[in-house]
Amino acid sequence: MSLKNQDFKTNRLILKKVQPTDQQDIFRGLSDPEIIKYYGVSYTSFEDTREQMNWYSNLEKTGSGLWWTIGLKENSNFCGAIGYNDLQEENRKAEIGFWLLPKFWGNGFIKEAAEVLIEYLFKDLNLHRVEAFIESQNHNSSKVLKKLGFTCEGSMRDYEFKNGEFIDVEIYAIINSDS
Repeated sequence: MSLKNQDFKTNRLILKKVQPTDQQDIFRGLSDPEIIKYYGVSYTSFEDTREQMNWYSNLEKTGSGLWWTIGLKENSNFCGAIGYNDLQEENRKAEIGFWLLPKFWGNGFIKEAAEVLIEYLFKDLNLHRVEAFIESQNHNSSKVLKKLGFTCEGSMRDYEFKNGEFIDVEIYAIINSDS
């Protein structure tokens, strides 16, 4: 499988491959208390966000994933990020992730962006399974995944240690019925 460096357009959004110049926007999102409340990584300084930018770059270099920024089509305003990682060619599966700046919540942007990404993963990369791992308390992301056709396959108790306590994580998946 080869990674395509294509951008995507939807009715309202433009998805562009994350670039080093996006670091300020990534920092803005991954330091926002509302986003990081249920997200696995967070940063307290712009410089620390370099770690995340390196992660995005390494995904592409190793062929194990790719992430895009989400922007409004009408004015290119940055909204968030979406992508996939942990690509397993032998098992024809990958994990997706996403986040959105709070001022853009409730507009269906993640669903719109994820539909394009899932189509790309199923058709272009010929994946059979796409997974998402969501903190059990993240009800908004669970709702989005269900609207996209994902099924909750179960809860992993005390799966991660975050902010001094163990948290449960739910695993969701969607299967490519055409594969």
